[in-house]
Amino acid sequence: MQIVFLDSDTIPEPLPHPEWVSKWTNRPATEPDPEQVIEALSNADICITNKVKLTAQILQKLTKLKFVCVAATGYDCVDLQACREHGVVVSNVPGYSRQSVAEGVIGFIFSLRRALSYYQTTARRAWSESPHFCVHGTPLLNVRGATLGIFGRGAIGNEVATLAQALGMNVLFGEHRNRHDIRPGYVRFETLLAQSDIITLHCPLTEATRGMIGHAEIARMKPGAMLINTARGPLINEQAVLDALESGHLGGAALDVLSVEPPVNAPALLDLHHPNLIITPHITWANEDGVNRLMQGIVANLNAYHQGQPINVVS
Repeated sequence: MQIVFLDSDTIPEPLPHPEWVSKWTNRPATEPDPEQVIEALSNADICITNKVKLTAQILQKLTKLKFVCVAATGYDCVDLQACREHGVVVSNVPGYSRQSVAEGVIGFIFSLRRALSYYQTTARRAWSESPHFCVHGTPLLNVRGATLGIFGRGAIGNEVATLAQALGMNVLFGEHRNRHDIRPGYVRFETLLAQSDIITLHCPLTEATRGMIGHAEIARMKPGAMLINTARGPLINEQAVLDALESGHLGGAALDVLSVEPPVNAPALLDLHHPNLIITPHITWANEDGVNRLMQGIVANLNAYHQGQPINVVS
């Protein structure tokens, strides 16, 4: 049984190899070129991929491949329909980053509401010239009592809600866009946009959610509202976020993900010097707990498949 991990350096620790594996190949990174992916997996029975895409074009050439373990919760990198057609089982690792991402979101909320970036940079530089003991530059906003709107009610979204409510925040869960029947415990998509002081995204990337926050949606948000995205970059229209930050309609944004990763052709957002814009390199999942749970989940998926009883199957 041969296993190939297409982008093994996306995990900071080496994965333990189950005893039943005859050959394990770690590729620190694999270029997204289909021919390179096909060559890398030509003799593989099992593929582990974090973000390297497995398209229908690639899968039809991999006649030996039988199992794909996605080293993540989101599995938008794999063409599930093509996997079904070729008899390839796909598993993910759900919920492993619940605590890590949720704590990251709470950190972003405090940073945005307390304008930490501004007071650490612009105000700090002005302090020595201040006529007073402090520097007033931009409002400091409460966290307690603020309304947090959450799109996505999986493990991470629920954990964010639990932590936010413990801080005294009001929490809303948003219904799917264009859905008319509103489920108990949810509010209409447009209602969440209009009532939230902060919106955080925890949705999978699908054709229905791609670009779910764009110019029209941001226009419905409160003036000064803030946006957090730790899920997938293409959930938002980056130009719309940039325009809203520059106009002042958005009071701040924290983005742990971008539409292209790594951002080789740097989007304009990376060059925007805004006092309340935070951009981090897709890292909120990776605290000690998150990394350990991910590694355990991958190994559990591999062993379960080997035993003929695959778990966490998404296709």
